[in-house]
Amino acid sequence: MIIASLAFYLFSIMAVIGALNVIFQRNPVHSVLWLIFTFFNAAGLFVLLGAEFVAMILVVVYVGAVAVLFLFVVMMLDINVIMIREGFLKYLPVGAVIGVILLVELAIVFGGWTMAPDAKGFRVLPTPDMSRISNTEALGRVMYTDYAYLFQASGLVLLVAMIGAIVLTMRRRPGVRKQSIAEQVNRDAKDTVTLVHVESGKGLS
Repeated sequence: MIIASLAFYLFSIMAVIGALNVIFQRNPVHSVLWLIFTFFNAAGLFVLLGAEFVAMILVVVYVGAVAVLFLFVVMMLDINVIMIREGFLKYLPVGAVIGVILLVELAIVFGGWTMAPDAKGFRVLPTPDMSRISNTEALGRVMYTDYAYLFQASGLVLLVAMIGAIVLTMRRRPGVRKQSIAEQVNRDAKDTVTLVHVESGKGLS
């Protein structure tokens, strides 16, 4: 139990530190790297909870796909960090007002928070017998039955995000040479290769 508690506090503290660095890092590439670090620590917490499938999905999907996609998009967008720093003080008052409004709203929400009468009953629901059903199968039954429509909606959101990333990175830029496969395939050897006859014992003048 002591080792599990120490591992929990270690993963929790590292996850909080990583999340804060995602917010406060000025370089977007560094923020994405800290985001990957946070995902790994969250996966460790899921392993401690016995949800090894969720931990694996978090590493494979979010770290291996989503976070790497974020990293490539940030690098392809070529974000000007100097311009971001210059506009920070300009929009600081507006951001401060919005932040105060959000804090007030959160205080109102948590101030009026009440526990539902039947919430305690959901907490004591029996867990499935792990000898008869695996963790992956139990999650699959819940995901594809009770939350099937939400699962499909999340897939549509990821599709829209992928299309948006492609549109942002494929915009026209002046002075950038692009590959034209059709021109390469249809080119003639006469237009690209020049044969030069050199007499024996003489070089090119």
